[in-house]
Amino acid sequence: MTEFSELGLSPTTLQAVADTGYTTATPIQAQAIPVALAGRDVLGIAQTGTGKTAAFTLPMVDRLASGRAKARMPRALVLAPTRELADQVAESFAKYAKGTRLSWALLIGGVSMADQVSKLDRGVDVLIATPGRLLDLFERGKLMLNGVQLMVVDEADRMLDMGFIPDLERIFKLTPPGKQTLFFSATMPPEITRLTTAFLKSPTRIEVSRPATTAETITQYVARVPSSDPKAKRTALRYLIEKSEVANGIVFCNRKTEVDIVAKSLKVHGLDAAPIHGDLDQSLRMKTLSDFRSGALKLLVASDVAARGLDIPAVSHVFNYDVPHHADDYVHRIGRTGRAGRLGTTYMIVTAADSKGLDKVLKLIGKTPEDFPLDIDWSQVGESPPRDRGGKRGERSERGDRGGRGRSERGGRRGEAEAKPVEAVEPTVAEVAEEPRAEKPARRQRTRRAAAETPPVEAPAVAPAAPAAPQREARLTREERQSREDRPAREERPEREPRRDRNEGRGDSRRSRDDDDGRAVVGFGGDTPAFLMRAPPKIPSDA
Repeated sequence: MTEFSELGLSPTTLQAVADTGYTTATPIQAQAIPVALAGRDVLGIAQTGTGKTAAFTLPMVDRLASGRAKARMPRALVLAPTRELADQVAESFAKYAKGTRLSWALLIGGVSMADQVSKLDRGVDVLIATPGRLLDLFERGKLMLNGVQLMVVDEADRMLDMGFIPDLERIFKLTPPGKQTLFFSATMPPEITRLTTAFLKSPTRIEVSRPATTAETITQYVARVPSSDPKAKRTALRYLIEKSEVANGIVFCNRKTEVDIVAKSLKVHGLDAAPIHGDLDQSLRMKTLSDFRSGALKLLVASDVAARGLDIPAVSHVFNYDVPHHADDYVHRIGRTGRAGRLGTTYMIVTAADSKGLDKVLKLIGKTPEDFPLDIDWSQVGESPPRDRGGKRGERSERGDRGGRGRSERGGRRGEAEAKPVEAVEPTVAEVAEEPRAEKPARRQRTRRAAAETPPVEAPAVAPAAPAAPQREARLTREERQSREDRPAREERPEREPRRDRNEGRGDSRRSRDDDDGRAVVGFGGDTPAFLMRAPPKIPSDA
């Protein structure tokens, strides 16, 4: 074990570390701090919860001790993927720099930009920011990055997941090429490797554990649920919470909407829970985290926005309500417990639909968690999604009834129609067929033309033989149910007369092009152009 006093830190910084209660450095701290104090670039690969924040904060405090901040020109820049992680870094810097005259500013979204600009105008030594807000203020001309001497990138693989790599590349290009860079990531996907190759200068690679491994202090369980029904999963989650001695725990969901639903369900069943995700107001997110850290809140239901880098010291349990979409997220989720040598317990709720995601997680961590039996009577748990799917089938069946579709319903409808006496339907067919002729004189010309072109079909030849005849009769019967008083009203509508004139005019124009009544003109109409009236010129003959 390495003592902090052996790492070359200044007495002021060592006193600040001692005031926090730490005396022994973690492996990432023991290896990264001397390299960073020497001014060399660092590429740190370590699982979450290993003390990476202090590994770059302590040498940064010592290296910036001499010098003076200028207005709008920070001397050091720390980039974090989320607001919560940036705020955590700011708290850590405030603890370790309390014996110095260093100033700092936190640039994150969701809070007043005016206060941030005011700090920048006064001049700060260290700027702790998320990429989005940093570039926003830069484009407004509120800060300059050409004075940055030390740049830190924390949780780089999380930035990749959140789509910040283009912003990160731009920030690298806006800062001086000769700066010192401390780059930390829990995993090293190809895109992160490309970034470090492009912007780091012969970095010292510090890998304290195999990438994407889980701590040995964490006991992992898998709870298998026989149904993908969300209600069954919520029942399993409550069972796990009740069977575990949970001092405080984090429940992780894949979707923000699911976070709200699960948190509400836990509260309805008497458990102390609150949601946190990116769509919530920043002040509410900070208050929820503060309550969870202080012990005022027992269960935190979170999306992956809280899965990376948050230093919540004594989380006893982590519950994966959903199998994560990306296997790396599992490592970061369960890394919220078992930190700094403490013991932790994690559960992952798995359904049959999660088999592919589970296989990816098991392949990544290289071990198979123990199965945790769920002593639940699943017959008493309602299955909402199957009921919804059944309801949709029922709706389709109802639509099949209305439109004559639906395989099973069609047979039943046909049987009912065949059982009815034909005499009860025939008058209806005659009435319905007769009424349009009396009510719609505007279509007389069109009907005559259609009748002339279409050969007549005798009804007796179709009615006894075609099986679809009862459906047509049933449809006509439904038309009969419409009120007869509405039909004369349609006859009195004034717009029918213009349609009749237009149709008749169109027909007359086809029959006679010389009809000069002003209704339609085809070609030259009744006028002959003057050039056609002229006599052709006579050509003199040679004879």
